[in-house]
Amino acid sequence: MKNQFILIVLSFFILGNINAQQTPASKQTKDYSIVGATAHIGNGKIIENSLLVFSNGKLTYVGNNTSSNQKGEIINAKGKHVYPGFIAANTSLGLAEIDAVRATRDFDEVGNFLPHIRSIIAYNAESKVVETMRPNGVLIAQITPRGGTISGTSSVVQLDAWNWEDAVINLDDAVHINWPSTFSRGRWWLGEDASLKPNKNYSKAVNTITDFFTKAKTYLSGSKTPKNLPYEALEKVFSGTQKVFVHVNGEKAIVDVINNFNKLNIKNIVLVKAHGAHKVAELIKNNNVPVILERSHRLPDNEDQDYDLPYRMAKILTDKGILVGLGMEGEMERMSARNLPFYAGTYAAYGLDKEKAVQIITSNNAKILGIDAKTGTLEVGKDATLFISEGDALDMRTNIISNAFIQGRKISLETHQTKLWKRYSNKYKNQ
Repeated sequence: MKNQFILIVLSFFILGNINAQQTPASKQTKDYSIVGATAHIGNGKIIENSLLVFSNGKLTYVGNNTSSNQKGEIINAKGKHVYPGFIAANTSLGLAEIDAVRATRDFDEVGNFLPHIRSIIAYNAESKVVETMRPNGVLIAQITPRGGTISGTSSVVQLDAWNWEDAVINLDDAVHINWPSTFSRGRWWLGEDASLKPNKNYSKAVNTITDFFTKAKTYLSGSKTPKNLPYEALEKVFSGTQKVFVHVNGEKAIVDVINNFNKLNIKNIVLVKAHGAHKVAELIKNNNVPVILERSHRLPDNEDQDYDLPYRMAKILTDKGILVGLGMEGEMERMSARNLPFYAGTYAAYGLDKEKAVQIITSNNAKILGIDAKTGTLEVGKDATLFISEGDALDMRTNIISNAFIQGRKISLETHQTKLWKRYSNKYKNQ
């Protein structure tokens, strides 16, 4: 019986190691030089025949290829392309593993006003879904809660870590609010009219949000008794050191968001999704409000809109002078986050300059998430978080990554998907 028990334990141990995510890369101990690649800096600039050198996790040289500046291990990238690590904003990556299994879903807490709930505590660095991001160049993500009126706080992580403490880059970067819709549909399952009509409760819902912030401001400027955790969680919002991401759609709702937060003297806001933003672009620009767009691969909101409006939205807003980033909220959002570069590629196919499309998922997202001092561009002094692609990284046909680094650590590009691909490729090769 004892031997049988030992065999069972060993079997679980072996199977666990077979199925587990690969071990995170160790700290960089030797210098690297990437030689000859076309370097996409992430700020709109390109360097042909470039040289990138990094040591102790930081870039020490970025410029033209000269042998005198090469040091450490040489990586010949002639004919290839090097990019900053792509950054996925507004994603619940690592907060759920299998959509159909409730026990693996931890992105939505019970309650309605939860600014004190921190998504980072629930982040699973060993998620099988997380490891599938890296072969497409997605190396950083903003882990965002869902649900309620105030969902909680997000944090920004790098995607090769033992746990959330190792992963975090920007802790509790923003509070997320779901702004009410100006329109609603009836509940057809209760026999109500399911057509779209004005939301009768819109004003009441908006007043509830502004009242909550007003009471929090009063509480924070007073004796703070009795203790109120949700109110205390907004202290950094009022001081301007923490951002407010407002998930909102429709031009009237966008105008209401900006006007109401101006009255509350909260300036550091970001609009998320923001369907209809092109109709109130001047207001958004004049208030210096960035926009995190939804994925480009979707249908227009209304029947009278151009079929390709979602594809052109990044160019429209960029041309208006608005800082635009790209988020991943929506159906299958965790699994689809690996396609981040291809959504940006669609914006490029519909008029946006190719390097500006790269900026949307590198330097622009970095600025909006407050990590641009560390990453987002290939510049001396910043983290060596980057990858080498065989071709255009925004094209799924040519985004074939040979090497990737996070903070100078050479990371594995193997996943359970690549293992299955190799396995069945060999099967049919031998037939």
